[in-house]
Amino acid sequence: MQKKPMLTPDLPSIDDEEGAAVPDGLPAVVDAHVHIFPREIFTAIHGWFDEHAWRIRYRLTTSEVFEFLLSHGIAHIVALQYAHKPGIAATLNGYMFQKCREFPGRITGMATVFPGEDGAERILREAFDSGLSGLKLHAHVQCFDMNAIEMEPLYGLCQSREKPIVMHVGREPKSEAYRCDPYRICNAEKLKRVLQDYPRLKICVPHLGFDELSEYRKLIEEYDTLWLDTTMVLTDYFPIEEVVDLKRYRLDRVMYGSDFPNIPYAWDRELKWLSGSGLSDADLEWILKKSASAFFSLVG
Repeated sequence: MQKKPMLTPDLPSIDDEEGAAVPDGLPAVVDAHVHIFPREIFTAIHGWFDEHAWRIRYRLTTSEVFEFLLSHGIAHIVALQYAHKPGIAATLNGYMFQKCREFPGRITGMATVFPGEDGAERILREAFDSGLSGLKLHAHVQCFDMNAIEMEPLYGLCQSREKPIVMHVGREPKSEAYRCDPYRICNAEKLKRVLQDYPRLKICVPHLGFDELSEYRKLIEEYDTLWLDTTMVLTDYFPIEEVVDLKRYRLDRVMYGSDFPNIPYAWDRELKWLSGSGLSDADLEWILKKSASAFFSLVG
């Protein structure tokens, strides 16, 4: 049965109150899922979301994104980009490197490539040589099959260089505006094959892997090299059928991420949820700092 897309033009923007700082009582926060792009790409993304999903609340430049989060109490940011077409990855990687230099020690920048493009492995190697800390891929946008042969050089290079991959390969949120159907190229079984073939490669799947929450929860129990991030799943925004009970998760493999600035609600909505979740201080420290520190090899 064809599943109804979760990303639709009638999704709401929520005018909830935002806090001036990280909620009291929380440990130091690493935001492991923050998007940056050059101005013209950010503008295009705003237009895409306006037409196909929600109105993005925070329409900021890259420098403003970093300044906003750091001034509101985020201790460290992991910055992500993805190349939506061939031929732009090297430029994006150079941009990432330069913007991270504006905030030394506070930003971890991830590289990108367009899977299957000419020279993808070389582009990625050069990005790592420049100082970028891992690879970001988005199957919905880039329309790659994670088990395709063109992925093997990328996985192999990341494994040999001990660089992690943040890879959006969960099936949701799906949109009819994508060039491919995420349900055909994304699922937990496909990822399991990658984990088996590359046993030293660290991979993080955003959004807790939804809509396959149970499958991904089981995978982090089975594979020490797999992490999940919480991005947008703890905010009661999407109609998720399964209740997210973090107390059932292996929390040393779960990390906080906001998806800032491309969100339709207050920047701290998910942090407020975590603050009121009843999780222990030790569990919150894993989710908000220690898991990301282990995955991205952060110092301090």
